[in-house]
Amino acid sequence: MLDRAGRIKPCGGAIPPRLIRDFAIPDELLVARITSARMVSPSDARVDIPIENGFVGMVDREHFDPWLRARAVACGATLRTGRFNALDRDADGTAVVRFDATGDDDGDGVPQAVRARAVIGADGASSLVARQAIPGADRGRFVFAYHEIVRSPEPGSGADFDPGRCDVVYRGALSPDFYSWVFPHGPYTSVGTGTANKGFKMRHSVAALREKCGLTGETVRREGAPIPLKPLPRWDNGRDVVLAGDAAGVVAPASGEGIYYAMVGGQLAAEAVEGLLASGDAHALGLARRRFMRLHGRVFWVLGILQRFWYGSEKRRESFVSICRDEDVQRLTFEAYMNKELVRRQPMAHVRIFFKDLAHLLGLARA
Repeated sequence: MLDRAGRIKPCGGAIPPRLIRDFAIPDELLVARITSARMVSPSDARVDIPIENGFVGMVDREHFDPWLRARAVACGATLRTGRFNALDRDADGTAVVRFDATGDDDGDGVPQAVRARAVIGADGASSLVARQAIPGADRGRFVFAYHEIVRSPEPGSGADFDPGRCDVVYRGALSPDFYSWVFPHGPYTSVGTGTANKGFKMRHSVAALREKCGLTGETVRREGAPIPLKPLPRWDNGRDVVLAGDAAGVVAPASGEGIYYAMVGGQLAAEAVEGLLASGDAHALGLARRRFMRLHGRVFWVLGILQRFWYGSEKRRESFVSICRDEDVQRLTFEAYMNKELVRRQPMAHVRIFFKDLAHLLGLARA
């Protein structure tokens, strides 16, 4: 297992109950428990949505990722600290992973190489493994995200802030095509924005959001990264390399959620490699993507449509937030989010939502 020293993944940090349950995440890693969400429209209309029968956990990637690495080591992995350089081949065709071994992140290190029967590339949205080994890896779609980790305000400070509430802000001045956010992390808070517009000044946007919310205290760190919003058409090279996480493009459109899908994708990639090693059949690697899309492909498709349409203009964003007032929308949306599957029950609720959406699309409903 190769990773850079001191790397902190820029991330809002939300993890749903299913992840906590399926991957046995201990309580001490949860820096906050979110019990409500606030949707804010371009006109500053606010819709508060309670999370019934549970909570959304928040983690700080500065501590969550080292814990995951330590658990992998406890289960038998060998951790090497360094920076990946290239994927080569020995004379017999075996993959050779070349990297600079280092104790820090300054890029200076000792060149090393490891022979591998199989390689899982989980090296982020700009994956070097994908670019070197996977056909079509250059077809990904991205949103660029930037956030600032700030010290959470004290109670009674006058800030528009609730330590148990995530705020999602749909306003073109803050994000022309995605959304901005305020996500509590216990003693700290993530304030950020995302956009596919490379010329948009995200730092100015976050500064404006912090000022409006009264989150003007200490800035702990600033981070930014590209976020993929569409699974790559192929995750393996048909031989001995398979992708997982951001490298495979598995961040949900519209929401930008990635931790759950990355961990599921990593699990499926590991099982695909296990199948390759057991059978010698490279077709086993293709199972990772096929199984993921069978489980979550429909959700990604629905969220992709939602993002392309509802985020397209201020008027549509206003209508989108208005729709979120509906109790059927709230209930079905959070049930799907918490359990990571589309809700097939309550058919009449889906019918009501369909006609309400149609009324907003036709301009027959008031925002």
